[in-house]
Amino acid sequence: MGSEMRGSGLQMETKHVAPPAMKLVMLERSEFPVDLAHYADVDAAPRISALGDLGILQTRTLALFCSVRCPGRLILETYDIALALREAGTAVVGGFHTPMEKECLALLLRGTQPVVICPARSIEGMRLPAEYRKPLADGRLLVLSPFAEKQRRVTAQTAEVRNRFVAALAGGVFVAHAAPGGRTERLCRDVLGWGKTLLTIDSPENAELIEMGAVPVSPETVMQEGVVNVQLNAPTGGGGSSPAQTSIPTQGEA
Repeated sequence: MGSEMRGSGLQMETKHVAPPAMKLVMLERSEFPVDLAHYADVDAAPRISALGDLGILQTRTLALFCSVRCPGRLILETYDIALALREAGTAVVGGFHTPMEKECLALLLRGTQPVVICPARSIEGMRLPAEYRKPLADGRLLVLSPFAEKQRRVTAQTAEVRNRFVAALAGGVFVAHAAPGGRTERLCRDVLGWGKTLLTIDSPENAELIEMGAVPVSPETVMQEGVVNVQLNAPTGGGGSSPAQTSIPTQGEA
């Protein structure tokens, strides 16, 4: 595992390349995955830009989040859980913006399982990192954005909108750590309110999340069928009852 860490995301190649020959697809609201209609504010996401294999949206996905500051004792366990998800073939979706999330993405991109990356900006005209090229060509990477073409900058507000988009898209959510009182903790409360499964590392640092209703997991248990499959909601088809609609916020604290 140590060798995986030393080659991880903070030393990832920063060169950018042109994406493989594939078209950017625009999904209109009628084409959105049903879960997004349940949770996402329609004014905030009138359409979705997509690059890559849209078939990934038909699989069960697990969203991955971590606050900017991750307690040291949780870092190794988060690496091990990312590796376990990779070995289990679990499709993972995220913004992969915070340092710990970037490290996890580096591990996931070296696997063979699907990954969905959602930048907190438009992807129209965006130069993609070199490490996206092969997964896109292999059909196991999907890049999604709910932002209009004019949104070229990442801001605190777009990051918050993006995180709710990611959580709504996924069948379940794994949070390595949420700083008390922060944006990620607020997102966790929303996820539980939507009726989605929330997973977190079984640790005293995550006691508040567990008390809130998160399911505690370890690198060993995350490989089990009951955690990575049964507890993830399958992609929703049409019809049936739906959770209460929740709007994406337009403002948030810095």
